Formats: sequence, C-alpha cells, structure tokens
Amino acid sequence: MSTTVHPSPHNPTPRGTPVASSGHPRRWAGLAVLAASLLVVVMDMTILNVALPDLAADLQPGSVQLLWIVDVYPLVLAGLLVPVSALADRWGRRRMLLSGFTLFGIASLLVLLADSAGDVIAVRALLGLGGAMIMPSTLSLIRALFTDPRERATALGIWGAMAAVGGAVGPIVGGALLEAFSWHAAFLFNVPVMVVAIAAGLWLLPESRSARPGRIDAAGVTLAVTGMVALVFGVKDLGKHGLTVVSVGALVIGALVLTSFVRRCLRQGDPMLEVRLFEGRAFRAGVLTALTTSTAMAALLLLGAQWLQLVRGFSPLEAGVALLPMAVGGIIGSPLAPAVADRIGARTVLAGGLAVAGVGFLLLRLLPAPLSYPGLAAALALVGVGTASLAVASAVIMAGAPTDKAGSAAAIEETSYELGAVLGVAVLGSLASAIYRAGVDVGGLTGTAGTTARDSLAGALEVARDLGASGSGLAADASAAFTSSLAWFGLAGGVLMLLASVVVWRLVPADLDLADVEH
Repeated sequence: MSTTVHPSPHNPTPRGTPVASSGHPRRWAGLAVLAASLLVVVMDMTILNVALPDLAADLQPGSVQLLWIVDVYPLVLAGLLVPVSALADRWGRRRMLLSGFTLFGIASLLVLLADSAGDVIAVRALLGLGGAMIMPSTLSLIRALFTDPRERATALGIWGAMAAVGGAVGPIVGGALLEAFSWHAAFLFNVPVMVVAIAAGLWLLPESRSARPGRIDAAGVTLAVTGMVALVFGVKDLGKHGLTVVSVGALVIGALVLTSFVRRCLRQGDPMLEVRLFEGRAFRAGVLTALTTSTAMAALLLLGAQWLQLVRGFSPLEAGVALLPMAVGGIIGSPLAPAVADRIGARTVLAGGLAVAGVGFLLLRLLPAPLSYPGLAAALALVGVGTASLAVASAVIMAGAPTDKAGSAAAIEETSYELGAVLGVAVLGSLASAIYRAGVDVGGLTGTAGTTARDSLAGALEVARDLGASGSGLAADASAAFTSSLAWFGLAGGVLMLLASVVVWRLVPADLDLADVEH
C-alpha cells in the first residue's frame, strides 16, 4: 500500500516534482457536475439582464420594484454565504449542494405562477438562497475531491473557466430564448439543467463534512447576514443615488456589524467563519485578486454591453456574441494557469495576470479615438487572459485552508466575487456615469428632457427620438460622451488592476509553490 507524503513548510515539494494522486476515483467526473452547476448559476445572472426589458413591459413594475427584481438576488446571496457555508460543513456539503440544486430548480419553475413584480422578486430571493447553497459548496467539494494540490489547481482552473463561459454565454442564450419565447424562458431554462445536475450529483459526488465544523449561533448568523446585506445595499445605493443618508447609513451599519462579527469569530475557538485564514499572506493575495478582478470585470461587461447596443446599434444577441473574446481568453488561460505557475511561480502568474488585465483596460484609453469594436475586442481578450490568474488565486485560497475549514475559505472567496461585482457596478460604473454627465451637451434642453438626457445615454437617445430630426445632434453628442466615458473608465480600471498587481507581488513569497501552501 503506497503512502502519499504531503508537502509542508519543513518538507516542501520542489517545483516541478510530481505529487502522487490520492483523490476521489471519480473526481474528474464530479468536477464536471460542479463546473456545470457554476455555469448555470452565472448564466442565470446574465440572462436576466437580457430579459429585463421584456419582463418590465409585461408586468409594468414600478421603479422601486424593478430595482428589487435586480438587487434582491445578490443581497440574499451575499448575506447567506457565510452561515450557509458553515451549515454545509456540519450538515454535509453534497447534501447542501443538491438541496441548492433542488431549490434553484423549484424557484425557476415557480415563475410560471408569477403574475406580478412582487412574485418575481420572491422568485429571485429564492434563487439567491439556492445560489448561496450552491456556490461555496462547489468549492468545498473540489477541496475534498482533489487532495493533490496541483490537481486541485487544475480543477479550479477548469471551474474558473466555466464562470467565464457562463458570463459570456448567458446573454447569447438569453437573446436566443427571448427571440423564440417569453421572458419566462430565462428562468425555465434552469429547470432541466438542475434535474440533470441532481441525478449526476447523487451518482458522482461523495459526501463531505468538516471534522471540526464551526459554531453556528443565532447571534453570529444575525451579525453576518445583517452586515453583508447592509454593506451590499449601501454600495448599490451609493452607485445609484450617490452620497445620501441612506447609502452612508447602510455602509456605516454594515461596517460596524461586520466588525462585531469578526471580533466574535476571533474570540471563539470554533468560529462560524475562520477569519484567521487572513493571517496567511498568500491567502490575502488570493482574496485581493478575486475581489479586484471581479470589480473590474463586472463594470467592463456592463459598460461594454451598453456601448455595443446603444452606440454601435447591436441587438442583445449580437452584443452577447461580441463580448465573447473575454470568455475565450478565460477559457484558454484558466486551465493552463496552474501549469504555468508550476513553471514560473505562483507569484508571477497572480501578479502577471492582473497586469495583463490592466493592460487590456488601458487599451480602451490608449487606442485612437473614436473607439472601434476591434479595439474593444482586443481589450476584452487581454482582460480574459489576465483573469486566468483567478485559477491560481482559487488554488491559493482553498489550499491555504485545512480541509475542515474549506467552507470558510469557500465563503470568503465567493463573498469576494459577489462584493467585487457590486463594487464594480457601483464605483467604476458610477465613475463612467459621472464622466458621461460632464461630457454630454444637451444644448438648450431644460426640465425633465434635459435631466433625462444627462442621466444616461439611453435617456438621451430616447429624448433624441422624441425630438425627431432635430435630435440627431443630441444623439451623436451623447454617444460620443459615452464612448469617452468608456475610455476614461478603461484608465481607471487599468490603474486599479496594476496597483493590485503590485500589492499581490509584494504579498506573495517569491518561492511560493501551489503545493507549499497545503496544510
């Protein structure tokens, strides 16, 4: 009987030395189930963006209801990630994952009964709960399935590639469904996929629990949920309405409550969230990579889709196809990133990936004006290749935690992605909006028409259509202002990514090997 010797700080594995595999015999087939589940969850987020106009036309929601249709999913998901991950450590990660699949499928099916905006909000809240059960469970199970850290890094690279695919394919699938069916199809698409995922999960995935599950106490759950919901809501409100009493109050409450939650966890020997994981420099670098990349990517996809549709006149389906270069870059780079890290070092891949993505953003500002689609495609491709470093970031995060704390590591990583996406839209998206408002010339328009034209490109184009032939100048000027705001956003995103690259380079030890961070 052979014995696998795991590397440690006292017995490091030299870079390039093969490590004996001791993972689950059906681990690669199990990975296919986990990657496919992530693909569907990410696709579901982006499909809604395409379906929202048809949904709004059918149900006629108010402005507040429309915001809640969009926002309730990330609020519920972000708020429940930590307590649900802790519960999965105790109850069983496969059981939690399959329960999440079931809830996700049932919630999607319930859309057939939805005949009001309130019904859709409730469905989206249930989907958020299902997503909170699915997302961290996939990472925890990958940690359990793949005991060889290098195999795990490859598996996480494939998992990360599926996230890139889901983000790009979602609008394409959504556009195709909406051309043939009603907006309900954007939800019903999940049902057959979840049925297959449940059957495959029962067959292929082993059960996994923590040997030392964290404490789940009512006060800790209340603090975690309240703090995350308040923080995410505050950031979203800040992006929509600027510095208001509501946004500042929510941010302050979120910060204070989360600080109390962290201090509570530090006082406990078996906390619900193992915040001591942040003591590891490589772990902090992995989380920073995930947070920064998610921030920049979310804003780029949002602004890029608007530019393609409103400035270039692409249909939703055409815009989805036009955004594919980012996914292609991620698909190519993510599975290869761990092998590259094995040859040139994890630090180089982590910091280098952020730098490559930063160059992609900077292209938006450095290319000759006016920006053309080939220029945007080149920027998207570079950003996609750069985000391949997320595969190594995931490997560092998950390997930086002992097996019994995999749930905490997964919850932290997923929270980084969710919070990053919210920050990207709220902060970088708001920056682009401010630059647009400063650059657009509404001529002599006053009152509601002038305000609408200044608020957004979509509003300016609507006002221009109402003006008829005399509105052509407004449409052209507003389109030019939005293109300029996209270029300046590229500069901001590029600086953010390059600064993160420098910080990550300083945090990660030069000789860090993915096997060396294994506990």
